[in-house]
Amino acid sequence: MTREQMSPQHWRTLTVSVYLPTTLALVGFGAVTPLIAITAQDLGASLAQSALVVSLLGIGALVGALPAGIIADRLGEQRALVASLIVDAAAMAVAAFAPNFVVLGIAVFVLGVSEAVVTIARQSFVTEFVPLTHRARALSTLGGVFRIGSFIGPLAGAAVVTLGGLRAAYWLAIATSLAAAIISAWLPDVEREAPPGAAPVHMAAILRAHAMTFLTLGVGAAALTLVRASRDALLPLWATSIGLDAAQTSLVFAASSLVDLTLFYLGGSMMDRLGRRAVAVPAMLIMGTCFGLLPLAATGIGLGAVALGLGLGNGISAGVVMTLGSDASPAVGRTQFLAGWRLTTGIGGALGPVMISALAAVASLSAAALAVAAIGWLGAAWLWHWASPPGDSPASRDASAS
Repeated sequence: MTREQMSPQHWRTLTVSVYLPTTLALVGFGAVTPLIAITAQDLGASLAQSALVVSLLGIGALVGALPAGIIADRLGEQRALVASLIVDAAAMAVAAFAPNFVVLGIAVFVLGVSEAVVTIARQSFVTEFVPLTHRARALSTLGGVFRIGSFIGPLAGAAVVTLGGLRAAYWLAIATSLAAAIISAWLPDVEREAPPGAAPVHMAAILRAHAMTFLTLGVGAAALTLVRASRDALLPLWATSIGLDAAQTSLVFAASSLVDLTLFYLGGSMMDRLGRRAVAVPAMLIMGTCFGLLPLAATGIGLGAVALGLGLGNGISAGVVMTLGSDASPAVGRTQFLAGWRLTTGIGGALGPVMISALAAVASLSAAALAVAAIGWLGAAWLWHWASPPGDSPASRDASAS
């Protein structure tokens, strides 16, 4: 399929079988995520124990990255998606009935692992199903769907919690995960680029064969992930430090997220036409500069301007990490490679909040902001070197081939 044009029928298939169930699942997931710490405290956990329970979600996603690639390869994208969404629903049910925060923590860890399977299976399917000339647009739309679901989820969670109590959010998530599993069962099969009869490959062999890719392009993508994750850690801390209340902080976040939601397709279109680094590099420069300006934001208006800039950089780069990984993935052993890619970039995302916390403790929030800014600028230079140049866009390659 990667040599064909993207027809309206292909877009409809993606919408129904990929984007719709992804949105449904993320609405439920987004409804529950902000409530995990509150649920842990409701079960008797201390603040530190509640933070540990929340961290198990990210830990599960990292630990589950490589097994997720094996599972998706063995089962295929459709069965892996359906199975992991059912596991999602089961883990949500365990969390809803958890008798203590230890059981809740186990359920949250399983949620992280199952989300890793879902993400890799969806990325692998889109990579196989969509022509190269439209790959960035399709994956950026998938990234935009992640943002839409994560934006709607907390709002839906607040509504159901108001009506039915804290556990009602988990029931919402169970329903959305099961609905997403049912819709995903209609996911079509795709024609593999791998030659028929190709020998199966093992995870270790794929990771060794592509280690240089992970250490070059992967490091740049991990830096981008770190800078993105730092927004969620730094903005609320800075808002508190300048005296903004919870409502004002939420308004700043909402404005930044709104910009995110309007730009994802534009970024994907630019990547398909101009090359990957035509988006990745400016996005890193924009976000790095915004973090560099954060120490100057002494008012809500100043912080809002920084947040809008971060929304711009984050919005146009939606899907760029997945696109870079899909471009680099081999036809044989694709899901295993994407698992290694997710692990590499996920480490970057996990390091951001940890680095900010450490620097804020030993130095200051300003030092943390400037450190993230430096990573953004250095990461832009790194991606300029390792990502595909403007003249090597899929569109230009397609034109030259014809």
